[in-house]
Amino acid sequence: MGQNDQDANWAMTSQSKTVAVDAFWMDETEITNGEYKQFVFWVKDSIAREKLSGVDESFKITQDRRGNDLKVPILNWRKKIPWNKPNEEQAAVLDSMFYMGEDAIDITRQLNGMILMYRYSWVDYVQAAKKENKFDALRGGYNRSIEGLGTTKDSADVMVRKDTSFINEQGHIINQTIYRELKRRSDFISHRKINIYPDTLCWIRDFTYAYNEPYMKMYFAHPGYGEYPVVGVSWEQAQAFCHWRTYLFNSHQVRNRGVRVQDYRLPTEAEWEYAARGTKDLSMYPWGGNYIRTAKGCFLANFKPQRGNYTDDGHLITAKVASYPPNDFGLYDMAGNVAEWTSSAFHESNYSFVHDMNPSYEYNAKSSDPDVLRRKVVRGGSWKDVNIFLQCGVRTYEYQDENRSFIGFRCVRSFIGVE
Repeated sequence: MGQNDQDANWAMTSQSKTVAVDAFWMDETEITNGEYKQFVFWVKDSIAREKLSGVDESFKITQDRRGNDLKVPILNWRKKIPWNKPNEEQAAVLDSMFYMGEDAIDITRQLNGMILMYRYSWVDYVQAAKKENKFDALRGGYNRSIEGLGTTKDSADVMVRKDTSFINEQGHIINQTIYRELKRRSDFISHRKINIYPDTLCWIRDFTYAYNEPYMKMYFAHPGYGEYPVVGVSWEQAQAFCHWRTYLFNSHQVRNRGVRVQDYRLPTEAEWEYAARGTKDLSMYPWGGNYIRTAKGCFLANFKPQRGNYTDDGHLITAKVASYPPNDFGLYDMAGNVAEWTSSAFHESNYSFVHDMNPSYEYNAKSSDPDVLRRKVVRGGSWKDVNIFLQCGVRTYEYQDENRSFIGFRCVRSFIGVE
C-alpha cells in the first residue's frame, strides 16, 4: 500500500509498504440516500412509538411470550403508527415531531430532524487489552492488590477512560469522556448519542458564491436521488449507521434462528486500498490502467476532469451509484463520485509504525482533545476532485464531526473462514 507513482508537488506523501489483510465483505456501492433513509425512518418510528406509548400502552410490550413481566418494556414494532388518521391524543403527540407554528415556513409538513437522536454502546477493547487492565483470574477481579495474607483492597491506581452521553436541561447532547476506577466489565462500555439526520446545508457551506440551494432542499429528500450516494454524513454518523445495521441484521437472524454475523463497520485504510486495487497490487487506479479514459475517450469515473468543466464526464455533481464499470472485485465507484470515510485515524507517518498484518491506526478522540486528533482518513476522491485523488494510494483526511457534500461511506464486515 502507498504511493506507486510520482506524487504531486506539496502533497502529503507516504512511503510504500507491503502489508497483509484478512478477508472481508464490502458493499458493492457507497451507501445511497435510499439506504440511509431506512436508518432515518427507523429512528423516526422508534421515537414515535416511544411518544405514543404515553397515551396508548399497546405501543410497548411489557411481557414475554410466557406471560412474565419484562424488566424493561420494549417497543411494539407490530403496532402500526397512525400517521394518517390519529385520534386527538395521538395527533398531539405526532405533531410534536414536526415543525409547527413559527418554525413552519409553509403548509408543507416537515419532520424536525433535530429530534432524530440515536444512542448506541460499544466495548472499548483497546482499553480492555491493556496489561494493567487485565482480569486477574486467580483473584477474581480487576485492580486488586494484596495487603496481607488473605486480604484484598480495591486499588484506584488504574483508571479506565469511557465515553458517556446525555441531554442537558437545554435539550443539547453532551458527549463527555470520563475516567473511572476499573471494577467490572461495564467500565469498558462507552455510550454515544448523536443526531443522525444528514446536514443538507453542506451544499451551501462547502461552496462560496454558488447557487446550490436546490441540492440542499432536494438531494436527500427527493426520491429521484434515492440511488445517489448519501452525503452530509459525518464520520460519527457513519459509525452510528454501522451499529444500527448490525443490530437490524442480527435481530433478524435471532428471530429466524440464524447465526449472528460480525459487526458492520467502516473499512480500515488498508482494507479500503486493498479493495480499491482489485487484485492489481501496483495499479494506479481501481480499473487497473494508468489513464482516466477508455480507448474511446470515455471517462472511467466521476471527478473534475478539467478546470471548471464538471460535466465533461457526464455529471455535474454526484452520479447514481454503479454508473461506471466495477473493478475486478466487483466494487463500483472506488474512485470518484464521493470520497469515503475509513475507520483509521489520520497521522502523517502512520505507515512507519502500524503493523504489517491487518494494519490499523485508530484513535478514539476524547471530548477535550484538540481538533488535530479528530482527523480521519478519507479515500477515493470525489466528484469535485482532480484525478490525483482518484489514485488507489492517495490519502487525505477530514475531521470526524464535519459533514461534507463530497464525502460518503460504505460498510465492510469481517469474513468468517467458512466456505
